[in-house]
Amino acid sequence: MFLCDIGNTSYHFLHNNDDYKKSVDTFKPQTIQEKIYYICVNPNIKKTLEELDNWIDLSEYIDMQNYYDTMGIDRIVACEAMNNGVIVDAGSAITVDVVKNGIFQGGFIYPGSRAMSKAYASISSALEYEFNYNLDLNNLPKNSSDAISYGFLKMFHSEVISQKQNIYITGGDAYKLAHIFPNAEINQNLIFIGMKKILEQVN
Repeated sequence: MFLCDIGNTSYHFLHNNDDYKKSVDTFKPQTIQEKIYYICVNPNIKKTLEELDNWIDLSEYIDMQNYYDTMGIDRIVACEAMNNGVIVDAGSAITVDVVKNGIFQGGFIYPGSRAMSKAYASISSALEYEFNYNLDLNNLPKNSSDAISYGFLKMFHSEVISQKQNIYITGGDAYKLAHIFPNAEINQNLIFIGMKKILEQVN
């Protein structure tokens, strides 16, 4: 089975058990001759792939009535992987999606930590700090750096755990968030799991 999750910067492939990435700036999809199922959030690449018969857009096999029109296909496919749980995708933005009994319940979006750091720095250079994911959310901070981190992470943590479901974390900052969700499962292959599940239902 040949799968590909295409973002704005990379092609993420899963070929049998081989997991690897290629840059969107250098990789040529025409070099692959095998049948490959993909999802894509990059509109320019998607136009190119529509002209290649062996690249099959997996989004066409999803019942989109369960989701809303502007929801990203990567979030949708991650939800398709889940029967019950809260999916936290920690990237440049942090998305949180809730699935119960295989049905998408809704979700919300936070700025990622880098975006939040820039927002604080735009207020005052005195607030220019990196986020501290290792702070204790049970105690109020007594320094500016931790106060900024706490203000963001405590609110985020409270909203996620209020869903009272198992938490699954994916994305580039997954291991950073793992400290504040010690019982969460980190799974960087949720999208591929979702893609496989969709294909099993189709076939």
